Amino acid sequence: MDTPETNNKNNNYAKGAVNAEQSVVVSEHTTANEQDAAAASQKSPKSAKPYKPVKTVMAPRFTAAFFHPKYWGVWFGAALLYIVTWLPLSIIKLLARVIAKLITVFVPKRIQIARRNLELCYPQWSVQKREKVLKDNIFRTSMGLFETGMGWWWPEWRVRRHAEVEGLENALKVLESGKGVFGLTLHNVNLEIGCRIIGYAYPCIAFYRKHNNPLIDYMQYHGRNRSNKYMIDKRNAKALIQAMNENEFCLYFPDQDYGKNTSIFVPFGGVEQTATTTATLMFANRANCIPLMVVSQYSKKGYKVKIGTPIEYLADKNQELALTKLNEDVLAIVNQQPDSYLWMHKRFKTRPENAPESLYK
Repeated sequence: MDTPETNNKNNNYAKGAVNAEQSVVVSEHTTANEQDAAAASQKSPKSAKPYKPVKTVMAPRFTAAFFHPKYWGVWFGAALLYIVTWLPLSIIKLLARVIAKLITVFVPKRIQIARRNLELCYPQWSVQKREKVLKDNIFRTSMGLFETGMGWWWPEWRVRRHAEVEGLENALKVLESGKGVFGLTLHNVNLEIGCRIIGYAYPCIAFYRKHNNPLIDYMQYHGRNRSNKYMIDKRNAKALIQAMNENEFCLYFPDQDYGKNTSIFVPFGGVEQTATTTATLMFANRANCIPLMVVSQYSKKGYKVKIGTPIEYLADKNQELALTKLNEDVLAIVNQQPDSYLWMHKRFKTRPENAPESLYK
């Protein structure tokens, strides 16, 4: 990249060459190199565009305002969660079963959403099987509350004790080739601690949505960034593309309902028309990257992050074919541990114009 001194010298040389050409005839003995230099000097030099670093989310700062009484409820809840995370994992699981019973009683609407999602996605399952998965999912969701605190506040040694990463070599091979990793991950309930684990294997980059409560946002940001590199505002697609172009390991979630504007309708499980974002294809094709599946799961040790092999079909120009195949792969991963998926979210909320009726009535 040219320095300011170099640009100034180039500009002075160009002006001198033009003035000389107006008063002096080039000698017949001028060498070919000199003629080329004279011709080049007549053209206005193009200044290289300065490098702009990836625009990241600025880390929220701790302020005295957090001691205001309106935040005392957050402090109390965070303190309880922090204390619980220091208990043995087996005790935390027992507490999660208690929380699961409370969720069943006090959050029935979310239970109904999860039950409906399982009905829609797995019509071939028996009612008994779906109810068993639902019951286990309520426990996993309760455990996810504590896993958020574990992901934010556990010391590194404790995370490593209960964590393992499978398939890291797949990502490293992509990075060594000079390309970025486009890590397609799922909304499993243990996502927070999963992101912490992958960061210790290889620091990653992901989209970030600011929390409405400033104190929770402070805790959330610094908790998620403990082992990872940096985060990008969820609306800044250019920054994510730039990060992958710069040989980074980036994470993205293709499995939720983002509305009609950037989606097409393709099958997902038993729902033939499921809103599926086309942004996945945009990132995969515009960035210098290789897509891989990255998923957090439960294991005997505690937690496992699995990194898959390169995905080639996202380069298909037929969006329906590519996203149909992607949804099939997502569902295949969900089927490995269906109780750990985020079923309490309205995955099938957005409906096509030819079938506008809600599936959640």
